[in-house]
Amino acid sequence: MNYAEIKYSDIANGTGVRTTLFVSGCRLRCEGCFNAVAWDFNAGHPFTREVEDQILDSLEPFYVDGLSVLGGEPTEPENAAALAPFLERVRQRYGHAKTIWMYSGRTWEQLTGTGDHASPDMDRILACLDILVDGPWVARLHDITLRFRGSSNQRIIDVPASLAANEVTLWKDDPVFTTHTME
Repeated sequence: MNYAEIKYSDIANGTGVRTTLFVSGCRLRCEGCFNAVAWDFNAGHPFTREVEDQILDSLEPFYVDGLSVLGGEPTEPENAAALAPFLERVRQRYGHAKTIWMYSGRTWEQLTGTGDHASPDMDRILACLDILVDGPWVARLHDITLRFRGSSNQRIIDVPASLAANEVTLWKDDPVFTTHTME
């Protein structure tokens, strides 16, 4: 797997301060994608054990809340195969003291059960995640007032609750953010 970029001290892709990994490779190619440069599976740099270690170390400071994984598309089979053991390393080292968010242009239903992108690697990834922001970017549904997502079709899913309930359970944001409007 290659990665297109790593952002340290990111505050846009999940709660708090985060390290954000942008993987390379995406077959979805959503119209208007903000990161089309990462569609190419060969873009960026190899995701080596040394890069994994650097990311793990970047999560160490107390003020870093966790890791976010975006793309490209993290759920492409070749990316999922590399991410599953890496996310397990994150969980092994930090337990649930650091949250893990993942963004996918695919839906929960596509990634689980008998979905067309369900796989043993996806099961391993989902077992590590706290949050999955699912669904493709849809330009006509773009809404700048949405927190942590770009279009209104996308859902912010509480992964442990969804796995326990065997159905999608949406994440509940801090109420202070739900009372703000752009009107």
